[in-house]
Amino acid sequence: MPIMRINVGPIHPSTHGVLRLVVDLDGDTVKNVEPHIGFLHRGVEKLLETRMYMQNPSYLEKLDYIAPLSWDELYVSAVERATGIPVKERAQYARMILLEFQRIASHLLWLGTFCNDVGQLLTMFTWCFRDRAAVLKLLEDVSGSRMFYVNMRLGGLDRDLPADFAKRAYDLTEYLEKKISEYKDVVEGDSVFMGRTKGIGVLDRNEAINIGVSGPVLRAAGVSEDVRKSQPYYFYDKVKFKLPIGFKSDSYDRYRVRYEEMFESIRIIRQALDLMPETGDVKGLPIKLIGPNANPDPVQISRELPRGEGMIYMIPDKQRPARISLRSPAFINLAALAAMSKETKFADLFVIMGSLDIVLAEIDR
Repeated sequence: MPIMRINVGPIHPSTHGVLRLVVDLDGDTVKNVEPHIGFLHRGVEKLLETRMYMQNPSYLEKLDYIAPLSWDELYVSAVERATGIPVKERAQYARMILLEFQRIASHLLWLGTFCNDVGQLLTMFTWCFRDRAAVLKLLEDVSGSRMFYVNMRLGGLDRDLPADFAKRAYDLTEYLEKKISEYKDVVEGDSVFMGRTKGIGVLDRNEAINIGVSGPVLRAAGVSEDVRKSQPYYFYDKVKFKLPIGFKSDSYDRYRVRYEEMFESIRIIRQALDLMPETGDVKGLPIKLIGPNANPDPVQISRELPRGEGMIYMIPDKQRPARISLRSPAFINLAALAAMSKETKFADLFVIMGSLDIVLAEIDR
């Protein structure tokens, strides 16, 4: 039978954004997949170079609308490094706590939509969104916004923490730990889920390294790498947490890594709450004209975002970045789709793509 080439997309459902896939099929067996982007491109990096430093965080948050606080923090940290502005100790712990809650919220949305991709009933979708809403409520009360927080300021946060923040955060970890523990039997007790993820979308360990994937996709391939461990920032070197890794590097392992990571985030949050100074505010500098130190050097900074290693390379100027380049973990992870999909069935293509946890606004920035 001759090879047949078909277009998948650009549509939002199933492709997790405006993505076009050119798929070569032999019957219903995938021979090759070429992802095509460009339907959402907004030129964010060039926009960042035309605006003053602290006008930019809202643009960064739109890159990953599932975990906007992560890109917000990464960019503000790059500006802090360029300007030499230190972050208050209490604010560093607060950022750690908020970032880990954001990681949990991101993984919850992924798990709910992934179960939907796999063909499971809506149980997990509704459970995950229910529990994610509890996290969003805390982030909303801290920042004043439910989705796009723009909460980072140079040296700290936009506003001080609520008086009952520590108690509410700890209570939320208790709630999440209990609820997330209930997911396992529902997900792994489902023969449809297990049958459609185990042995599907295998990515060889060496190939994962060569392509440059990161985050849960890399750890599912058996590579114990996490920026929070290899390049610790804030007080991640003072808290204890494990890096869940997989062994078969299939769609099931990518699920298990993210599932276990939520419990590790809970551990980090609790330790940070215990270590965070009880007194002192977390407020950063008000938005105003700022400039880097004299003769600033280029800044390169990495963070462990929910989807993997995010990186900013910036050449500072007087009031705005002269040049800025962003490394999107979702962009690199999408590049592994062809290797993961080869010789699989066409119906599995959407499961494999879902297991990557891509966000097209970040990829097609």
